[in-house]
Amino acid sequence: MSGYVGILVSDPWLQNQFTQVELRSLKSHFVSMKRDSGKLTLGDLPAKMSRLKVVGSENLTDQDRTSFIQDLHPNLDEDVDFEFFLRVYLKLQAHATATTGSGGKNNSSSAFLKAATTTLLHTISESEKASYVAHINNYLAQDDFLKKYLPIDPSTNDLFEIVKDGVLLCKLINVAVPGTIDERAINTKRVLNPWERNENHTLCLNSAKAVGCTVVNIGTQDFIEGRRHLVLGVISQIIKIQLLADLNLKKTPQLVELVDDSKDVEELMSLPPEKILLRWMNFQLKKAGYKKIVTNFSSDVKDAEAYAHLLNVLAPEHGNPSALAAKNPLERAKLVLEHADRMGCKRYLTAKDIVEGSPNLNLAFVAHIFQHRNGLSTQTKQISFLENLADDTQISREERAFRFWMNSLGNSTYINNVFEDLRNGWALLESLDKISPGIVNWKIANKPPIKMPFRKVENCNQVVKIGKQLKFSLVNIAGNDIVQGNKKLILAYLWQLMRYNILQLLKNLRFHSHGKEITDADILEWANTKVSSTRSNSRMNSFKDKSLSDGTFFLELLSAVQPRVVNWSLVTKGVTDDEKKMNATYIISIARKLGCSIFLLPEDITEVNQKMILTLTASIMYWFLKQPVEDRPSGISDSEGSSQLETISNSTTDDSASESSMEEHGNL
Repeated sequence: MSGYVGILVSDPWLQNQFTQVELRSLKSHFVSMKRDSGKLTLGDLPAKMSRLKVVGSENLTDQDRTSFIQDLHPNLDEDVDFEFFLRVYLKLQAHATATTGSGGKNNSSSAFLKAATTTLLHTISESEKASYVAHINNYLAQDDFLKKYLPIDPSTNDLFEIVKDGVLLCKLINVAVPGTIDERAINTKRVLNPWERNENHTLCLNSAKAVGCTVVNIGTQDFIEGRRHLVLGVISQIIKIQLLADLNLKKTPQLVELVDDSKDVEELMSLPPEKILLRWMNFQLKKAGYKKIVTNFSSDVKDAEAYAHLLNVLAPEHGNPSALAAKNPLERAKLVLEHADRMGCKRYLTAKDIVEGSPNLNLAFVAHIFQHRNGLSTQTKQISFLENLADDTQISREERAFRFWMNSLGNSTYINNVFEDLRNGWALLESLDKISPGIVNWKIANKPPIKMPFRKVENCNQVVKIGKQLKFSLVNIAGNDIVQGNKKLILAYLWQLMRYNILQLLKNLRFHSHGKEITDADILEWANTKVSSTRSNSRMNSFKDKSLSDGTFFLELLSAVQPRVVNWSLVTKGVTDDEKKMNATYIISIARKLGCSIFLLPEDITEVNQKMILTLTASIMYWFLKQPVEDRPSGISDSEGSSQLETISNSTTDDSASESSMEEHGNL
């Protein structure tokens, strides 16, 4: 990894300013800028850099950028190389931050991680660290491998040392979303070599993306080096996913008590879990006669009054009258936490965190109160509404896969529900631009918030137009279908977008590809050729071949591309449903461990979901073709068994740029 960074940047100071993923991304943008006109001068930078999300520069105009760059370097005709570009980028970022102020209104960890992270932003909250350490100590104390390292002392930096082997974060993901990682795939020797550590971190990052974490600017080296702000950012997101897991109607059907009719139930189902938590909190506060509406987990709860009323409604038997009577917010916050202790709620924050309005810790505190005692009725008439709502498991699974895949692209908009959050067209336009840079006409795009319905239709019409340009099958699909939230049509579009993405990834990896498109048939043939090269009789007749359900073919494919990755003693015969699921879970985990960014579930393999089987196969193919020829298992070359797959380029110039941009955004 570090060797690759060294190739991109020779200056050690510059290497230390960026993560490896950031460098690859910026290199890709730089080469793209240069390709437009064949060269890049200082005078070109202001307009071209406006497309980059430089932290703090959103409010700068092209004229501001031109003036700033001219002050630094009067000769605007001077050619720009990559290292010069990076220095301008850093100086522009520092200038923008100083001009606009560093205090942003979005304090969530996901927003923090979406921003380009440099040394200018390397700060951590000791209070948050202590809270997360307490959570880890509590939930992983009995883990057979980790118990020798726990409890972690929150006053030290031991957490950042323990995460360096990758095991703790993998285990934490499984606490948040049980069954995500097959623990048989985690390397858990007492002392791991660098290769094994890197595998664990790769497994962790790909699994984190697959449960909804935003890890756009993070690479395995950042964990190995124990970069504290990045480690805490990922831990924060994993814990948040765990604590909010019950805030949906499937897990907690009693939430229908918050609404009045079936239309409101559908609206409730489309809300992100944080919004449902706020609605639940206000529902309970209304019972207590609390007049204010809580709209956030920061300024609205700083005086602790809302907490005092909330706990009195949920657990009056543990209440203390002096909490409401207290004049001092800090004193009231202390009494609130004592009340929570008597209820048996674990603490995620201190009284000081409450009065300072720590959004992450306050959200964690309220989520834990909800988990412990939500105060909702178990006998409620509204639950009958749920029986009338369509529960299409296949649609639900596909929505989940596409949602997490879109979030992995690093768009500015985080998608909580594709059927709701794509209706204004903006997130789809962003995704299209990530997958095919320059294809969106931003001059006619309407940026959220969009109040006028016809503006949403304009965005979605452009989405459909671009889809047709990319040769998607969009018969009878119009922009208004997306605006109306037509589920089947939205899923059909997203599937074609995901498929186009992987085919472009593969095309861009081939040596100048001679303009030939990669097809589904090429992927099928490649997989069969790889498996047959191991003298196996297994064969995949199509991506809907029912014999794939036992997992054998994919285990043999993974073993063919990297023989050491499959531990055959852990593989079942794949006869019973349980054995098939064990194999499927193992396949997904070892594919992610190799470096495949995939979003399918074990059921997609056991039930042979044609779409997800294609993405799995293509992702393994993409991973294999990315590897330098000398790093592949002996005897394996690109050309074996298929004249269609030429040798890929190992160049780190133009091809590496297209590859790195695709690599960052090309997740399946």
